[in-house]
Amino acid sequence: MPNAAIVILAGTESASDLGRVVNGLQTAKEFDDAGDDVEILFDGAGTQWVGELEDEDHDYHALYAQVAEHAQVCDYCAGAYDVEDEVEASEAEPIDEYEGHPSIHSLVDDGYEIITY
Repeated sequence: MPNAAIVILAGTESASDLGRVVNGLQTAKEFDDAGDDVEILFDGAGTQWVGELEDEDHDYHALYAQVAEHAQVCDYCAGAYDVEDEVEASEAEPIDEYEGHPSIHSLVDDGYEIITY
């Protein structure tokens, strides 16, 4: 069984960014449906998506809700992008394993394939 870490870096500014986050969530769902270990990391500008996707009126809220239990958010970047309140109100876990950021090294060391969107 493969392990996958889906890293969402896309911001919220364009239609192509929406496409990237939807593709990332769909990929996470595919791994989850197959019974594989999957982590979703919202990092950098991607941290802005948590509040957007938590909104039940968002077109892709249902997709996000199906995989939200796997969601983690870069603690440092949530602060840098001023979305700490949205992250705190969500079920996504803030992560600060390496200098305030998630540890990609730890994921690779644990056998996760890193897939970025």
